[in-house]
Amino acid sequence: MPDAFTTRVLQVATGTRERVVDLTADCEAFLREAASGRDGLLNVFTPHATAGIAVIETGSGSDDDLLATLHTLLPADDRWQHRHGSPGHGRDHVLPALVPPHATLPVIDGQLALGTWQSVCLVDTNISNVNRQVRLSFLG
Repeated sequence: MPDAFTTRVLQVATGTRERVVDLTADCEAFLREAASGRDGLLNVFTPHATAGIAVIETGSGSDDDLLATLHTLLPADDRWQHRHGSPGHGRDHVLPALVPPHATLPVIDGQLALGTWQSVCLVDTNISNVNRQVRLSFLG
């Protein structure tokens, strides 16, 4: 019997611009190995104080809309008390309160059970941290 709990860490290069990175294919590839056709849960977690995990539609502008919304809610200016790093970096530390650093998703018959247009994404507004980790954990 396969292990009931399996985990893998992805290395994600987000670069020097704000990004929404679609991780759905990485999640599906991990589940093909880890789930072995079983039901369970996939936990997606990023261990960073300035990034989050979102389940959204991508490719139709929603990812850009999300970044624009975050700019409206969390402007990159000097209002933030947390002041190290690039200008407005304090807002990056508020991001995980709005876009949490984790998501737990159902797995049915070894496959991610997302809605038709849903994707699993890393949201990174911190232009100073160009490399991220995302931990995928399957429990089944």
